[in-house]
Amino acid sequence: MGWNSWDSYGTTVTESEVLANARFMAEHLKDAGWDTIVVDIDWYDPTARAHGYNANAQLILDEYGRQLPDPERFPSAADGHGFAPLAEQIHAMGLKFGVHMMRGIPRLAVDNNLPVKGTPYTAQEVADLNHVCKWNPDNYGLNHNHSGAQAWYDEQLDLFASWGLDFLKVDDMQTPFHSAEIAAYHNAIAKAEAKYGRSISLSLSPGGWVSTGYTEFLRDSAQMWRISDDLWDRWEDIYQQFPRLARWAPFQTTGHWADADMLPLGHIGLRAERGADRQSRLTEDESRTLLALWCMGRSPLMVGGDLPTSTSETIELLANPALREVTAGSTNNHETVYERIFERWDDENSYLGDLVVWAADAAECADGTPSAHSGGHYAAIFWTGDRDYELPATIELQSIVGLSQRNDPWTITNLFDDETNATGETDVTGARIEGEGEDRVIRGTIPAHGVLWFALDPR
Repeated sequence: MGWNSWDSYGTTVTESEVLANARFMAEHLKDAGWDTIVVDIDWYDPTARAHGYNANAQLILDEYGRQLPDPERFPSAADGHGFAPLAEQIHAMGLKFGVHMMRGIPRLAVDNNLPVKGTPYTAQEVADLNHVCKWNPDNYGLNHNHSGAQAWYDEQLDLFASWGLDFLKVDDMQTPFHSAEIAAYHNAIAKAEAKYGRSISLSLSPGGWVSTGYTEFLRDSAQMWRISDDLWDRWEDIYQQFPRLARWAPFQTTGHWADADMLPLGHIGLRAERGADRQSRLTEDESRTLLALWCMGRSPLMVGGDLPTSTSETIELLANPALREVTAGSTNNHETVYERIFERWDDENSYLGDLVVWAADAAECADGTPSAHSGGHYAAIFWTGDRDYELPATIELQSIVGLSQRNDPWTITNLFDDETNATGETDVTGARIEGEGEDRVIRGTIPAHGVLWFALDPR
């Protein structure tokens, strides 16, 4: 659970903006589980600009071609300090610090044929000029048949670890799937962790069409891996994540996460790649759907909006303790229903939307923290249609709590508002239990593009 500068600032975030978001997180969101601050792409490009990348940029590099922060945007990095002073300030707030990196070696290092530290090799010897990113011009690829390629990553990670890095997002890794690159970064991180005695989480991007067949390799190599391309504040983007998260949910394990991408919530687009300066265009119901779906699918939560200037409503959503509780403290997360709903069964043109139901069991978190609903269950009933939808008597209670518990008394708690009816039979926001035995069902009205997200606790 963290903040990433991409959705707000693209390639141009400054030290003061990073610190402002870190202070806000520490004061307002840390207690709810948010604990990581990530500086995204091109922090080493002094000519970085909104809406694109610069070819032939004179990147800030050390004598071995390793990237250094632009001291104009990050004044504390001057005189070779790198990100160490910024990391120290963020750690003092009780938070973790991360950066973005592109795979490969800077073109500028190759053009100048800089030495690879600790080896007799040069950048030109270890580079692969044909193995390049299709959308970012900063780097050449690496020739992993040459031993100097691993050495390049080892020394880059040694520098990053010396700054106190906790998190590394590496891009252009999975589309197409570069297994040699992923393995090389994993090996470099392992060496840095052993030398400096601190763990570094590896996050892989982007994620278009990533196969679940790579799961074991990914678990062995990284803590996070994207399962989609960039996601923005459009309902269409959220809608497409339903089948992806359903596909990946059975493969989620604590510490190794399929990542449905950043949350485009709050104040975004200040100087970002897409769109103008704006508060997120997602409605409140769409924002709730996004959060509930990510949590039920156990995706990492990395918010993209500038926290100090986001709306109070956004911050209230992010401060909800249920986000961490469900993501970290649930098991058996799975989609139980996905049905296309028509107003008339015999009229294909009367399509209204999709009804999607998720269920999970409440469990203890990996750190031993008990769930507020241990022994109970979580459920989310989503509706993708453009107008409110009254649930018919089709969502059986037993499909969530199990056949053996269908007759037990249950309390329903709304996970967004934490409202529970004293009788346990009706939640004031609309979800309710009706019927008896195998005919007990969940009823309620779901808003357009919305969700009923609730916990069921035995009474």
